[in-house]
Amino acid sequence: MVEAVNAGTPVRAVARQFGVSRPTVERWVARAAKQRLDRVDWTDGASIPHRIHRTAPEIEAQVLALRRDLRERSALGEYGAVAIHREWPVATWGPPAAVRTIGRILERCGALDGQHRVRRPAPPRGWYLPAVARGTADCDCFDIIEGLVLQGGPEVEVLTGIAVHAGLPDAWPGVGVTTAGVLRALQGRWRGLGLPAFAQFDNDLCFQGAHHLPDVIGRIVRLCLQLGCVPVFTPLKDPSFQAALENFNGRWQTKVWHRFHHDSLSVLQARSRAYITAARQRGNTRAADAPPRRPFPGAWEFDPSVPPRGRLIYLRRTDAQGALSLLGHVFAVDRHWLHRLVRAEVTLPGGPIRFFRLRRRDPENQPLLRETHYELPERRRSLKRWY
Repeated sequence: MVEAVNAGTPVRAVARQFGVSRPTVERWVARAAKQRLDRVDWTDGASIPHRIHRTAPEIEAQVLALRRDLRERSALGEYGAVAIHREWPVATWGPPAAVRTIGRILERCGALDGQHRVRRPAPPRGWYLPAVARGTADCDCFDIIEGLVLQGGPEVEVLTGIAVHAGLPDAWPGVGVTTAGVLRALQGRWRGLGLPAFAQFDNDLCFQGAHHLPDVIGRIVRLCLQLGCVPVFTPLKDPSFQAALENFNGRWQTKVWHRFHHDSLSVLQARSRAYITAARQRGNTRAADAPPRRPFPGAWEFDPSVPPRGRLIYLRRTDAQGALSLLGHVFAVDRHWLHRLVRAEVTLPGGPIRFFRLRRRDPENQPLLRETHYELPERRRSLKRWY
């Protein structure tokens, strides 16, 4: 490189020729300093400094001693680096070290009370459902966006959905979200995309059914069970289980609702369909790598009067006594598992309820806490009008 530069080749051209940066070429040219190349010392020096300036051991001992004294006798109860620097006895020990130096001494000697935040890796997608966490099954999540009002028009609610692994978003804007509308939307989505293994909802009335009666199995749950799809209900007042869907809800509002002025509901619906189509096209690769879906049965119609049969999953948190409320009943789970997450698997109509322990820090360890008997009453097996 130096020989090429001395021959008149520009520094940038030499750097491109040898695949190095321009400062590297300039550094070696400066090292040569117009000497004969065979007389130049080409050995590369160490990158660490020749001298390391470290605080004297006696000053470290003084810092620790003053910290102990302030911790025991200070009226303010302050004994950190700033307090040590402020209370340093200059007349006896001389000028104090800098505050940052005192802080480094405390950290090096393990004399800090505060603990660094431990950042643990996030659990896998759908960690609370073992099949979804392993990537062998997919789960469709559904939610409702509320509080949107068209100018001079009606209040708008949007039913949204997205798959945990495949993505495949959906949005259905309308004047209010009803159970009948959700039934049509789910069947339309699953006829076109196929059936997932799980369908996840929050605890909205139109999803779960009436809350004022025990042993209620709503129409959405019956639809899922008849199609062989396990309905999953998220914990009360815990939006973290719908994080992917909440993220999509925010994107939909930014890219569709707030981006344009919508003259009517039909215009909003057309723009929403265009956005959903574009979002699915962009996520084709993710959808191709997702677990396969079952085909929707051809000759099939939903019959709400068919007795529910299958498995339901409720994600709940225990109370101060280790119990939780489910299907209008209170079940004791574990008196040692207080205010903790539990996955309750209900088998209908006459199977047991199994309670499994859940921990985000240890998502693969989900032991069985308790199994209790439960049977759906005969009068609740057929759908009544209030369901």
